[in-house]
Amino acid sequence: MLESCGKYKPGLPPLLWSHGNQSTFAGEIVAKSEISLHTSTDIMSPTVILITGANSGVGYATSLVIANASTDYHVIMAGRNEAKLKAAKTQIEALGTIKGTLSTLILEVTSEESIKSAAAWVEDKFGKLDVLINNAAVGSRDLRVCMEANVWGPWFIAKTFRPLLFKSESPYSIYVSSVVGLLGPAADPKSPFYNGPPEAAGYRSSKSALNMVMVEEFKDFKDTKLKSIAVCPGFVVSNLRGESEEARTGGGKAGDPMVSGQTILGIVQGKRDADLGCLVHKDGVYSW
Repeated sequence: MLESCGKYKPGLPPLLWSHGNQSTFAGEIVAKSEISLHTSTDIMSPTVILITGANSGVGYATSLVIANASTDYHVIMAGRNEAKLKAAKTQIEALGTIKGTLSTLILEVTSEESIKSAAAWVEDKFGKLDVLINNAAVGSRDLRVCMEANVWGPWFIAKTFRPLLFKSESPYSIYVSSVVGLLGPAADPKSPFYNGPPEAAGYRSSKSALNMVMVEEFKDFKDTKLKSIAVCPGFVVSNLRGESEEARTGGGKAGDPMVSGQTILGIVQGKRDADLGCLVHKDGVYSW
């Protein structure tokens, strides 16, 4: 729980600069005036899981891992690019290994209209939402762009989908955040997170704010059935840094996002319930 997250201590493991995606990464995101909703299946499932930024990176890997895990899971792959979502869904299904089911949904994280329309679609098709995974993000050097997509978007998505989460017996609100948003490591010259890429203030500040969004949600609803948690996926292959092979792989140093997907699956399965209200990683919990 929140009290067990502890205080910052130097010497954190080197999990840096990673996670989910939007189809636009460094450029400014413009909300669409016409919102398009797309689904490729109307299949109902006992456990409905929505993942934003699901067409690549951590979002794609998490969709694959969860769909592979159980016939009880229906994964809604959400994102802003219909063609990329369709391609990602087709690619996962072509593997022939998934046990669960998939659908796709257009959701622009910076558009209030799109978010509300997406929630209405989920309510109409499923009547509830069991797990919300706020994964989509941008890695822009522009602070305003980062705050809109990485903070306001997840906050408004969580707020809008919360009534559907409360229709679930055991709802989870999961935020894909980052250790680079922690103030202690950022201010400690001995920390591996002291230095970062050039002009990283926007991204790092947005992750600090997102961590606070999760903590406040946890406190506001700790006496209810809603389970709030943040997860740092680590330094993994992702379009967040750009679409070139060099950027995606971090010069060949980035890890496998499937590991991040397994970490998130563990949260969905209730294996990290002792860490609710905290920022977790694959091997434990980060101190605030």
